[in-house]
Amino acid sequence: MADPIPPYEMSDLGDADKREAPAAARNVGFIGDVLEDWLPEKGLVLELSSGTGEHALAFSRRFPALDWQPSDVDPAALRSIAAWRAEGPENLLPPIEIDASKRDWGIDHADAILSVNMAHISPWSATEGLVGGAARLLPKGAPLIFYGPWLAADVETAPSNLAFDQSLKARDPRWGLRTVESLAELAEKHGLSFAERRLMPSNNMMLLFRAGE
Repeated sequence: MADPIPPYEMSDLGDADKREAPAAARNVGFIGDVLEDWLPEKGLVLELSSGTGEHALAFSRRFPALDWQPSDVDPAALRSIAAWRAEGPENLLPPIEIDASKRDWGIDHADAILSVNMAHISPWSATEGLVGGAARLLPKGAPLIFYGPWLAADVETAPSNLAFDQSLKARDPRWGLRTVESLAELAEKHGLSFAERRLMPSNNMMLLFRAGE
């Protein structure tokens, strides 16, 4: 089954602002292995919808030559990211508030953009804004990377993912699993090309797009 929406659990580390998502501990190594191939050697990585901040902490440690910029729109998430950042290296930057569906992100450049488990738990307008923002911020050839439970015409959908999709739509009709084809079409409209797909554990995928001119 795809990584579920947390219920976030309060950390037992003694800091009330820290939150934990069990899926983060399960998938961080697998995601990091793919990022090894897809991220640039140096520069700034903007992570959209960083959630608890556990990924940001882990990836900033794993990629010390990259500056890691976490972000979220939820105040509780921003507090959690900041709390985890206290344990992190200097290349883990303070979190910033970004609503992906809005044009003004308060940042004007990134060398890579990462989105983990956002597209299916937000309106499609958030993904539209994310892709548009990537087209504005990324230099030619820079990566836009997605991780999550995507659907694809040439990949059989697991029954658990179909059930997950229905549960998402029951919670909010604007939510639900997206198709790789719809994302690729959207990206192409913004001058980003679909470069690679990798199948991941728990019926998830990682998708790589490259910025154009």
